[in-house]
Amino acid sequence: MRVHYLMHVPHEALGNMEPWFVQQGFRLTRTRLYAGDPLPDPGAIDWLIIMGGPMAVYEEARYDWLAPEKRFIEQVLGRDIPVLGVCLGSQLLAEVLGGRVYRHERQEIGWFPVELTQAGGRSPLLGHLPETVLPLHWHGDTFTLPEGARHLASSQACPHQAFSVADRILGLQFHLEALPSVAQAFCDADAELLVPDTWVQTPDQIMADPQRFAALTGWMEGILEALDPRRC
Repeated sequence: MRVHYLMHVPHEALGNMEPWFVQQGFRLTRTRLYAGDPLPDPGAIDWLIIMGGPMAVYEEARYDWLAPEKRFIEQVLGRDIPVLGVCLGSQLLAEVLGGRVYRHERQEIGWFPVELTQAGGRSPLLGHLPETVLPLHWHGDTFTLPEGARHLASSQACPHQAFSVADRILGLQFHLEALPSVAQAFCDADAELLVPDTWVQTPDQIMADPQRFAALTGWMEGILEALDPRRC
């Protein structure tokens, strides 16, 4: 089976998801939108992963690949396959499904708790998580929930942290895929954003505890197992 993922910048790839896909025998392909790679035939993939990036979904004038990417996502959503969106990916999903993406009143960068809603605790996609998780955040935008979506998680800084549609489409505003190398790349690429604030941590704070990354891997693997199309 073919898993295809969309990349918006070089340092935001699959992270801890890649070893799981390889171990499970999936064939991985990618589109590097920032490099001008062509999008695949939507009918030729079995699972779509939409990764993050520092751009905003409403910056189509600045990024000429955004509009074609949205059309591609819309076509994929019309098929009965799993779709996972991470950070920018979740915002793209929200907009394509009819929600609104906009600049949030605050940035959320660093390790901050996320709490599952009642729907999140019952969800087959997130129900394996504890009621409160500590993921890595790296966003300044947020979104309204698309019509028909289930609200799965929230944080004190940003209420819409995760949503699902039909238990096969999942948007995660936060980063469960992050490895230490990924977080360090975030810090290097976005150093100008890391001015300490209520919801912004320093690079030293972000990289201080390697054990946090191990927890992310276990949580993400549970999500992938729940989305796995071979289980259907």
